[in-house]
Amino acid sequence: MERREALKRVAYLMGGAISATTMGVLFESFTVLDKSKMVNFSVSDEAILAEFAEIIIPTTATSPGAKAAGLGPFIPMMVRDCYPANLQELFAQGLKDMDEKCIKTYGKNFVSLSDTERLQVVTHLRDEAKANSKQPSFFAIARDLTILGYYSSEIGCTQAREYIAIPGRYDGNAPLEPGQKAWATS
Repeated sequence: MERREALKRVAYLMGGAISATTMGVLFESFTVLDKSKMVNFSVSDEAILAEFAEIIIPTTATSPGAKAAGLGPFIPMMVRDCYPANLQELFAQGLKDMDEKCIKTYGKNFVSLSDTERLQVVTHLRDEAKANSKQPSFFAIARDLTILGYYSSEIGCTQAREYIAIPGRYDGNAPLEPGQKAWATS
Protein backbone atom coordinates (compact mmCIF):
# COMPACT_ATOMS: atom_id res chain seq x y z
CA MET A 1 0.00 0.00 0.00
CA GLU A 2 1.41 3.41 -0.86
CA ARG A 3 1.82 6.19 1.72
CA ARG A 4 -1.03 8.34 0.42
CA GLU A 5 -3.52 5.44 0.58
CA ALA A 6 -2.49 4.55 4.14
CA LEU A 7 -2.83 8.16 5.24
CA LYS A 8 -6.23 8.45 3.59
CA ARG A 9 -7.42 5.57 5.75
CA VAL A 10 -6.04 7.13 8.93
CA ALA A 11 -7.54 10.51 8.02
CA TYR A 12 -10.91 8.88 7.34
CA LEU A 13 -10.85 7.21 10.75
CA MET A 14 -9.99 10.52 12.43
CA GLY A 15 -13.07 12.20 10.94
CA GLY A 16 -13.56 15.79 12.02
CA ALA A 17 -10.14 16.20 13.62
CA ILE A 18 -8.65 17.22 10.28
CA SER A 19 -9.59 20.30 8.24
CA ALA A 20 -11.26 20.23 4.85
CA THR A 21 -8.04 21.47 3.19
CA THR A 22 -6.01 18.52 4.44
CA MET A 23 -8.80 16.05 3.74
CA GLY A 24 -9.00 17.42 0.21
CA VAL A 25 -5.27 17.05 -0.32
CA LEU A 26 -5.28 13.46 0.91
CA PHE A 27 -8.38 12.39 -1.01
CA GLU A 28 -7.66 14.10 -4.34
CA SER A 29 -5.06 12.81 -6.76
CA PHE A 30 -2.58 15.63 -7.15
CA THR A 31 0.25 15.06 -9.55
CA VAL A 32 3.27 17.27 -9.10
CA LEU A 33 4.57 17.44 -12.64
CA ASP A 34 7.31 19.98 -12.14
CA LYS A 35 9.77 18.75 -9.51
CA SER A 36 11.58 22.10 -9.67
CA LYS A 37 8.57 23.74 -7.97
CA MET A 38 8.73 21.44 -4.95
CA VAL A 39 9.68 23.20 -1.74
CA ASN A 40 12.67 21.97 0.24
CA PHE A 41 12.91 22.20 4.01
CA SER A 42 16.07 22.49 6.07
CA VAL A 43 17.02 20.77 9.30
CA SER A 44 16.29 24.02 11.13
CA ASP A 45 12.79 24.03 9.56
CA GLU A 46 12.28 20.51 10.94
CA ALA A 47 13.39 21.70 14.39
CA ILE A 48 10.90 24.57 14.25
CA LEU A 49 8.11 22.21 13.17
CA ALA A 50 8.99 19.75 15.96
CA GLU A 51 8.60 22.53 18.54
CA PHE A 52 5.40 23.76 16.85
CA ALA A 53 3.94 20.23 16.92
CA GLU A 54 4.88 19.88 20.59
CA ILE A 55 2.67 22.90 21.36
CA ILE A 56 -0.24 21.18 19.59
CA ILE A 57 0.32 17.77 21.27
CA PRO A 58 2.57 18.23 24.30
CA THR A 59 4.22 15.56 26.39
CA THR A 60 2.07 14.61 29.37
CA ALA A 61 2.54 12.40 32.40
CA THR A 62 0.93 9.49 30.54
CA SER A 63 2.37 9.79 27.02
CA PRO A 64 5.17 11.41 25.02
CA GLY A 65 4.27 14.36 22.80
CA ALA A 66 4.53 15.13 19.10
CA LYS A 67 8.25 15.83 19.20
CA ALA A 68 8.97 12.36 20.57
CA ALA A 69 6.81 10.86 17.80
CA GLY A 70 9.20 12.35 15.21
CA LEU A 71 6.91 14.94 13.71
CA GLY A 72 9.73 17.42 12.94
CA PRO A 73 10.76 15.46 9.81
CA PHE A 74 7.28 13.98 9.21
CA ILE A 75 5.49 17.27 8.54
CA PRO A 76 7.83 18.54 5.78
CA MET A 77 7.94 15.07 4.21
CA MET A 78 4.14 15.06 4.00
CA VAL A 79 4.02 18.58 2.57
CA ARG A 80 6.58 17.67 -0.11
CA ASP A 81 5.09 14.27 -0.97
CA CYS A 82 1.34 14.93 -0.76
CA TYR A 83 0.60 18.63 -1.24
CA PRO A 84 0.39 20.45 -4.58
CA ALA A 85 3.01 23.12 -5.37
CA ASN A 86 0.77 26.08 -4.41
CA LEU A 87 0.09 24.66 -0.92
CA GLN A 88 3.75 23.72 -0.49
CA GLU A 89 4.66 27.34 -1.19
CA LEU A 90 1.92 28.63 1.14
CA PHE A 91 3.18 26.35 3.91
CA ALA A 92 6.86 27.28 3.43
CA GLN A 93 6.02 30.99 3.36
CA GLY A 94 3.87 30.63 6.50
CA LEU A 95 6.74 28.89 8.30
CA LYS A 96 9.13 31.66 7.26
CA ASP A 97 6.64 34.38 8.24
CA MET A 98 6.10 32.80 11.66
CA ASP A 99 9.83 32.76 12.39
CA GLU A 100 10.24 36.35 11.15
CA LYS A 101 7.36 37.50 13.42
CA CYS A 102 9.10 35.82 16.35
CA ILE A 103 12.32 37.69 15.62
CA LYS A 104 10.43 40.98 15.20
CA THR A 105 8.32 40.53 18.34
CA TYR A 106 10.71 38.72 20.71
CA GLY A 107 14.13 39.30 19.18
CA LYS A 108 14.72 35.55 18.70
CA ASN A 109 13.53 32.73 16.46
CA PHE A 110 10.73 30.30 17.32
CA VAL A 111 13.03 27.55 18.61
CA SER A 112 14.69 29.99 21.05
CA LEU A 113 11.40 31.22 22.54
CA SER A 114 10.18 30.16 25.96
CA ASP A 115 7.24 27.76 26.14
CA THR A 116 4.95 30.65 27.06
CA GLU A 117 6.11 32.74 24.11
CA ARG A 118 5.71 29.79 21.71
CA LEU A 119 2.19 29.24 22.97
CA GLN A 120 1.39 32.92 22.36
CA VAL A 121 2.71 32.69 18.79
CA VAL A 122 0.76 29.50 18.04
CA THR A 123 -2.40 30.93 19.63
CA HIS A 124 -2.08 34.03 17.44
CA LEU A 125 -1.66 31.84 14.33
CA ARG A 126 -4.69 29.78 15.36
CA ASP A 127 -6.80 32.92 15.77
CA GLU A 128 -5.71 34.20 12.33
CA ALA A 129 -6.55 30.83 10.77
CA LYS A 130 -10.00 30.84 12.42
CA ALA A 131 -10.68 34.38 11.18
CA ASN A 132 -9.81 33.29 7.61
CA SER A 133 -11.19 29.76 7.83
CA LYS A 134 -12.15 29.66 4.14
CA GLN A 135 -8.47 29.96 3.14
CA PRO A 136 -5.79 27.31 3.67
CA SER A 137 -3.16 28.43 6.16
CA PHE A 138 0.20 27.37 7.52
CA PHE A 139 -1.36 26.84 10.95
CA ALA A 140 -4.18 24.58 9.70
CA ILE A 141 -1.84 22.44 7.60
CA ALA A 142 0.76 22.12 10.38
CA ARG A 143 -1.92 21.35 12.99
CA ASP A 144 -3.60 18.75 10.78
CA LEU A 145 -0.33 17.03 9.93
CA THR A 146 0.60 17.05 13.62
CA ILE A 147 -2.64 15.26 14.52
CA LEU A 148 -2.39 12.88 11.57
CA GLY A 149 1.27 12.08 12.19
CA TYR A 150 0.93 11.67 15.94
CA TYR A 151 -2.08 9.36 15.88
CA SER A 152 -0.62 7.25 13.09
CA SER A 153 2.73 6.91 14.91
CA GLU A 154 3.62 4.08 17.26
CA ILE A 155 3.58 6.46 20.23
CA GLY A 156 0.15 7.83 19.30
CA CYS A 157 -1.36 4.39 18.76
CA THR A 158 0.17 2.55 21.69
CA GLN A 159 0.83 5.14 24.42
CA ALA A 160 -1.64 7.97 23.87
CA ARG A 161 -4.55 5.59 23.33
CA GLU A 162 -5.63 2.20 24.61
CA TYR A 163 -4.13 -0.47 22.41
CA ILE A 164 -4.92 -4.12 21.85
CA ALA A 165 -2.43 -5.83 19.54
CA ILE A 166 -4.97 -8.44 18.44
CA PRO A 167 -8.38 -6.82 18.85
CA GLY A 168 -10.67 -9.73 17.98
CA ARG A 169 -14.12 -8.73 16.81
CA TYR A 170 -15.24 -5.18 16.08
CA ASP A 171 -17.31 -3.61 18.83
CA GLY A 172 -18.49 -0.08 18.02
CA ASN A 173 -19.95 0.22 21.51
CA ALA A 174 -16.91 -0.88 23.55
CA PRO A 175 -17.26 0.32 27.14
CA LEU A 176 -14.79 2.84 28.58
CA GLU A 177 -13.99 3.12 32.25
CA PRO A 178 -13.89 6.64 33.78
CA GLY A 179 -10.52 8.22 32.89
CA GLN A 180 -9.67 5.51 30.33
CA LYS A 181 -8.03 6.56 27.05
CA ALA A 182 -9.93 6.17 23.76
CA TRP A 183 -9.27 2.94 21.88
CA ALA A 184 -6.69 2.90 19.08
CA THR A 185 -8.14 -0.41 17.87
CA SER A 186 -11.60 -1.77 18.34
